[in-house]
Order: sequence, then structure tokens, then C-alpha cells
Amino acid sequence: MLYQIYETQRSIMEPFADLAEVASRLYNNPSLPLAQLPMAQRVSAGYDLMHRLGKDYEKPVFGIHTVDVDGVDVAIHERVEVDKPFCELRRFKRFSDDTATLEKLKGQPVVLVVAPLSGHYATLLRDTVRTMLKDHKVYITDWKNARLVPLSEGEFHLDDYINYVQEFIEYLQKNYGNCHVMSVCQPTVPVLAAVSLMASRGEMTPLSMTMMGGPIDASKSPTAVNNLATQRSHSWFENNVIYRVPSNFPGAGRRVYPGFLQHTGFVAMNPDRHATSHYDYFKDLIKGDNESAENHRQFYDEYNAVLDMDADYYLETIETVFQDFKLVNGTWDVKSVKGKIERVRPEDIKTTGLLTIEGELDDISGSGQTAAAHDLCTGIPKTHQMHYEAKGAGHYGIFSGRRWRDMVYPVVKTFILSHQPKPEQAPVATTAPAVVAKPAVRATKPAPAKAASKVMSKAAAPAVKTSTVKAMAKPAAKAPVAAKRKSPPRAA
Repeated sequence: MLYQIYETQRSIMEPFADLAEVASRLYNNPSLPLAQLPMAQRVSAGYDLMHRLGKDYEKPVFGIHTVDVDGVDVAIHERVEVDKPFCELRRFKRFSDDTATLEKLKGQPVVLVVAPLSGHYATLLRDTVRTMLKDHKVYITDWKNARLVPLSEGEFHLDDYINYVQEFIEYLQKNYGNCHVMSVCQPTVPVLAAVSLMASRGEMTPLSMTMMGGPIDASKSPTAVNNLATQRSHSWFENNVIYRVPSNFPGAGRRVYPGFLQHTGFVAMNPDRHATSHYDYFKDLIKGDNESAENHRQFYDEYNAVLDMDADYYLETIETVFQDFKLVNGTWDVKSVKGKIERVRPEDIKTTGLLTIEGELDDISGSGQTAAAHDLCTGIPKTHQMHYEAKGAGHYGIFSGRRWRDMVYPVVKTFILSHQPKPEQAPVATTAPAVVAKPAVRATKPAPAKAASKVMSKAAAPAVKTSTVKAMAKPAAKAPVAAKRKSPPRAA
């Protein structure tokens, strides 16, 4: 019933929010008489804020059209490669008419970015994707809003999530030979399960796993999110936060955990911070600080856009990850696509590199929760394991913003490259190309390290927590290239 009440309220508020937007423009347009009245700018700012507080936020777009690759603008074409009932595998295909740039793009690593299914859309990782595209071929899981999935498509369970991840990995392996996997927040657990099951079956596993700010062991340094899950029973969640989708959506009748409840929980964690942010936005509009106001809009356009999650998936995640700790206790069984029950055994992973990343100030995934993956993956040689803590970074800072770009990404890029096979070199009649030595990575158990990694930038160096890089060869000199000639844009 709560969902229906919420939708009714939203429908009633929608025209008033639209009217507030119109009024804001009337008082802000210098060509109109209202804009000449005293306090017009303040009135306009008030209506604008009212509009943003009352409007409905639709799913954002990635909006990545070009990226800069060593001074060359590379065009980006976003397209759906695999369309599943509850998820789309999106590819960001890169195009360039510069021959040298194109050759560089073709040899770069393939990365599957597994976005979280925890209330927000995959576009929350826009900055992650944009940065990765400079040096990688990028695919991302774009999870669908459950209220838009018809009941005829069936239910969606945590096991289905894991099976989706395995299918996407196999798709990339079929097309490229192999790939790297990066999981951000919630998917660290199902991604580790997916790779573990592939290893237990004797299948090819990804070249590397990068796990960022996720609850591998939610019992370590519990946060407010963890405490809520442990203080309430499974039946409490089922009876109090699960509702059926109203009749005005394609998924009418589906049992879901509504996105508006998740959004309310996000805001409730830091209400003072959000209130201050909106007041600052109001003051920026009055001052005419358009840049700061636009930054506010971009953040909240993303933050306020939420999706519904299928009830079975949500409840099983609560039970498996936050209440029973099945992964770390070794009691997690998963049903495969063929209906076979398989035990998740991370110790079976042998040939996949493991990089874990945590933010020093993360208030969603506490310290040590992600690093716990190293204790589980005992089959991976220590030389292929690494842990990194981003100093001064909160949860969002490890995958978005300045700290992600300047501190975290150089570590991720280097680790992926160190586990990328060397390309086969064809014989050249004149000049033989130089060979780039593969970086060797040395890792230890999570503990403060005395030396910073040589391959990290100066800004990132102080944040190294548990591992260092042994050696890094200098980039090989490029062989002489013939005179450039114009050609139609080509893809990589």
C-alpha cells in the first residue's frame, strides 16, 4: 500500500513542480518585467529549489561522447551488446581516424565493470567509465529498474545475478580471449562468487579482479548500513520494506524493494549534509554562481535517480551478505543456470590477480571489509595480490572525483596492465620492436607498508597500505612510423 500512496503523492506533486520551474524562469528572464522586481533573483532561486525537491528524477544517461587519449579526441559510441531481462551489457566502443592512436587502442585490456545493483543506476559510475576508457576497452552492467520488468520475465534472485556475471565474462572471453573484472561496492560479493564457481569447474577465469569498497566480510568494522541489516530479522525486511509495483508500470504486481525507500535511507545517513548542500545551492543561484549551481544539479540528478530491486534478490542479499556471512563462513551454495547446486570456494581461484581497494573514510563499507578477500583467495599467489587504501577518500571518492582520478586509477591501471598478456609480436624486416617488460607485483597480507609503490603518482604514494610494486620497466620506444595519412574513423 505504501508504494501506491507514494505514487499518488508524486503524481499530485508533479504539476506543482513543473509550475515552480516555470515561475523560476519567469523571475529569472531579464527580458520579462517580473525579473525587474525587487528580490526577483531570490524568488527565482526559491522556485528553482522547490522544483528540484519535488520533481521526479528519471534514469540519467552516461553522456560520454569523446575521451582524450594522449591529446587525441576519440569518439565514443555507446551500445547494448547483450540484453537480458534484468540487465544490459553496455559497450563503449571507441573510434579514431588517427592510425597510431587506433593501433594503441586495439591492444589495450578489456575490462568488465560490474556496477552495483543497490538503488542507483549504473550511470553513478560515469566518471569511472570515462577515466577507464583512456586505457581500456570498457563494458559495464546496466541493471534495469525492476518495476519496468514484466512479471512474465519471472523472478530475479542473487543466484541469477551471479549467473549473469558469468555469462558476461564468458561473452568477453569468447570475443577477446579473456578479460579483467572490476566490481564497485555491492557486486564485489557476487563477482567473487562468480569467479570462484568458474574456477571450481575448471573453466577459464578472468585475468584480474579489482574489488572496490565492497562488503566481502561485513562483520569487520560494521557501518550504519551493516547494523541495520543485523538488527532486523529477515521477516522484518520482508514485511516492512517489500511492496508490489503499482498498476501504472510495466512490472505491475512484481514484489520489489522500492527505490524511494533506498533513497530515503541514503539521505537519512547524512541529513544535515544534504540540507546544507541544498541551502548552498539556493545561495549560489542568488549570487549567480552558475558553475557551483550546475555541479549541484549534476550530482543530485544522479543521486536522486533510483531504481527498484526485485524482492527475492534484495532479501537474499541481506541474508547472505549481512546476516549469515555465507561467503566468509564457506556455507554459500549457488544454483547454476543448469539447476545444479554448487558451493562457492574462493580458494579454488588460482590464476586471477586480486586487487582490493578501500577508502579511508568510507562510511558504507567499513575498513577491512574488502581486504577480507585476500584471506579467502588462498589459492592466488601472494605475488598476484595487492591491497590499496585511498587516504582521505570516502565511499564515492574511490570511484569518482579527483581522488579516483589522481590516486586510485593509477593503481588500478598498473595492476591490470601487470596481468595483461604480452601481445604477440610479428617479425619485422627492418627494425624489431622493443619489448615492454611485464611489471611484477609483490603483495603481503593487509598491513601498513613502509614504502610506496614506484608506479603510483606522487599524490597516490602516501596512500599505499599493504603492497608495493617490485619493478616497472620503462615504456618501450615506438618503431618508426610512416607518414600519416587520412582515413575514415575506425573502431577499437
